[in-house]
Amino acid sequence: MTVFCLGSINCDNVYRMDALPAPGETLSAHGFSQGLGGKGVNQSIAALRAGSRVVHIGAIGQGDAWVEDQLVRHGVALDAIARVAQPTGHAIVAVDARGENQIIIYSGANLAQSPDLIAQTLAQAVPDDTLLLQNETSHQAVAAATARARGMRVFYSAAPFALEPLKAVLPHVTHLLVNAGEAKALIDATGIALADQPVEAVIVTHGARGAEWITAGADPIFVPAFSVKPIDTTGAGDCFAGVLAAALDQGHTAHRSLTLAAAAAALQVTRPGAAAAMPDSDQIGAFLAAR
Repeated sequence: MTVFCLGSINCDNVYRMDALPAPGETLSAHGFSQGLGGKGVNQSIAALRAGSRVVHIGAIGQGDAWVEDQLVRHGVALDAIARVAQPTGHAIVAVDARGENQIIIYSGANLAQSPDLIAQTLAQAVPDDTLLLQNETSHQAVAAATARARGMRVFYSAAPFALEPLKAVLPHVTHLLVNAGEAKALIDATGIALADQPVEAVIVTHGARGAEWITAGADPIFVPAFSVKPIDTTGAGDCFAGVLAAALDQGHTAHRSLTLAAAAAALQVTRPGAAAAMPDSDQIGAFLAAR
């Protein structure tokens, strides 16, 4: 099986700070680094390192050799990545001493996806392959409809949360991933309980508490989070989503998939960065074996 991902590709500019700035406040950073990021590529790398075959569909600025080199270094093939006139997306990430962050993103090339490239790439898919989506690119609904027509699973991370994009893609989604705040916003906006949403499963992450799998007519499956000391929480949700999709793609049960995803996210937050911090399957297995 294969995990396809239509997803954002960003250059992350990360500033290390003792505390995050309050509104109107100017603070100095004591550290700076630059790395590959974006919800989409983070999820692709997480799924790839968890042992799945991954095809990333995306867009970057023309002649952006640094990003191309980073993608290749992380094992992401360039075959389905367009080079467009818009600059590569980027993010400004501030991380405090507790590992909490503030993030500003500029979408750039992520909103210039090619419908033809999406169609050509998904034409390679077979039933039971998986498509990962997030709310950081254009053409999400088109890609989701194409995937479902081919019998694929469609995972949608509803982040950054926005109701209209979610409503457009939801008829084609099989697995909806939201955090607790996004889940509440969805219920408030639709008046529909999570178990009654028109999907096979809703997966809700509760941060340090854990995550639950909700389906109609069944008791929720809850997996607690693993206790670790975080260094950087950037990309933790993406790590969880990518590993969850990979685990299901590999035939694991819902409970086992949640457990693997929770372990991966716990490992990821103990490392600096986003894409570079994603653990591999051996590291996830060793982490679980130690507990």
